[in-house]
Amino acid sequence: MKTQVAKKEDVTRDWYLVDVDNKVLGRVATEIANVLRGKNKPTFTPSVDTGDFVIVVNAEKIALTGNKFADKMYYSHSGFPGGLKEITAGKLLEKKPEDILKKAVKGMLPKNKLARHMLKKLKIYSGSAHPHAAQQPKTLNI
Repeated sequence: MKTQVAKKEDVTRDWYLVDVDNKVLGRVATEIANVLRGKNKPTFTPSVDTGDFVIVVNAEKIALTGNKFADKMYYSHSGFPGGLKEITAGKLLEKKPEDILKKAVKGMLPKNKLARHMLKKLKIYSGSAHPHAAQQPKTLNI
């Protein structure tokens, strides 16, 4: 038997819909990262983007365990001296609810060019409506 190596042209991509209403952030992010990467497929190849598209709805209703809404900090830097900015998870959820899930999934993908292509297949929406009905997404139960 020979090992099958996936090629970029031969990959078929499906669309999945994930509802994160009252789901724990880290548990959802690991499952989404696996689907984006293609690890749920038998044709998984580490050097080829074999993953599927993922649509996430109700991002503003995601749950964090413990006191993380007040204690967990997200940092960014402007590049200038003294340009360190910090924001708590609770404030980030009010301001940009999509960013919490996007940052969690990005941290679980490999750190290379391929991960940037995988992250483009992640579509996150704060409400329950999304414009991807034409793709007929399958529901992914997490």
